[in-house]
Amino acid sequence: MDREALVSGLSQDILTYVMHGTFPEAHIARELKPTGLDERFDDYESLVRLHFLLKPEVVQFVERLPERLRNVKTQTENVRTVSRGEVGGRINWPATVKKRYSTNPRDASLFVCDNRSESYDIAENVVLKRLLAILYETLQDCSKYLRADYEWVTERWRENLELVDVMERVFERNVHVTRIRDPEEYEPTERMLQRAEEARTPVYTEAAGLLRSYRASLDGDTDAIADLLEETAITPDDEETLLELYVLFRYVSTIESLRGESFTLSTIETDSQEVARMEDGDTEIALYHDNSASGRGLSFVPENFEKAREKLTRTEMIQRETREVMSTYFREEEFRQTTGRPDVIVLEVDTEERHEYLITEIKNSTRPDTVRTGIKETIEYLAFLRREDEFVYESDTEYVGSGWNGLLVVQDIEETDTAPLNEQRSIRILQASEVEAKLQDVLESVIL
Repeated sequence: MDREALVSGLSQDILTYVMHGTFPEAHIARELKPTGLDERFDDYESLVRLHFLLKPEVVQFVERLPERLRNVKTQTENVRTVSRGEVGGRINWPATVKKRYSTNPRDASLFVCDNRSESYDIAENVVLKRLLAILYETLQDCSKYLRADYEWVTERWRENLELVDVMERVFERNVHVTRIRDPEEYEPTERMLQRAEEARTPVYTEAAGLLRSYRASLDGDTDAIADLLEETAITPDDEETLLELYVLFRYVSTIESLRGESFTLSTIETDSQEVARMEDGDTEIALYHDNSASGRGLSFVPENFEKAREKLTRTEMIQRETREVMSTYFREEEFRQTTGRPDVIVLEVDTEERHEYLITEIKNSTRPDTVRTGIKETIEYLAFLRREDEFVYESDTEYVGSGWNGLLVVQDIEETDTAPLNEQRSIRILQASEVEAKLQDVLESVIL
């Protein structure tokens, strides 16, 4: 399944779930953001801003700003002032006589004067100021990244780093920009955008177009989100993460189709390790991603980790020693005491009668060695899966469950025959392009 197909499917999913508040934005943002960004970019809007800043048309817009700002439009306004003892402009005698008569007819020192003044607060300038504010604020957050050697930084920013300084000087000190009032929270309005689009000055028409593009991304426009994912600024650093997110969303949509209209999907808003929780009557389905699900009392601790040292076989001794070496090096407790931090999708079905699990491993590869590793890891996760320190699958003949409790997803293997689901054993294996059509068969065996 090529990158374009994954991006297309994932774009639709983000629109359907994330942008409608039924899937946690923070989780998706953490998975999508490039390596090296700090926690300020753990929310979706910040990533949109970063991507927006890196668009070639935005960089070109900033490059042309200093020259274009010389032609900022203003409008002339008549400003009427009242003064005593001095004349501050052209005297408006009718207004002066009227003012004296209404206040003090004998006050000959009172004058009403008219002055012509330039105003920068026209609709086009409010649009421009809002765009510049977005670019300026984003630059404040990520200027150090633009100056560093990150793959996702566009070549134009890297080659012309003085643009960062140019943008900052424009916003902070340009005499025309500083005279434009700060837009209200609701501005620019649609009417203001239309005025800017109809202007004959390129700086306004381009500003309006860029601002519309930015808003479309935040609002979840399908094409805009696809554009975000296709740009390196917001694409996962590795193809495997892209495939993991695609499979994760396929889980949600497939479960929804299985449970019908009564099915509800709830966003997880706390620090819980759950990505989503779904409830239907007395059935609760919890979905986890990229963690060991310890928040629900689940773990993947191997049995030989607890055996007395003298009872270990040579193979078990090697495994134990490997983990003990790791424990002296790594500080994170969860990492040290599991089979490895499993980058899996865990589905837990909880009813009054049973607890059921589906462990899914993702391998974005077609290499036999990688597929073999994925099979081993999936079986290992099932064999060592514990709930409240007790093995979930205790039987010697069913230590991996029914055979439908583990799923390995690999990339499409061209021109290679693979067994149908019902002929596979211990775990089930799907190629990426089969997930949408066949995941329901796997889920039905666990959920229903």
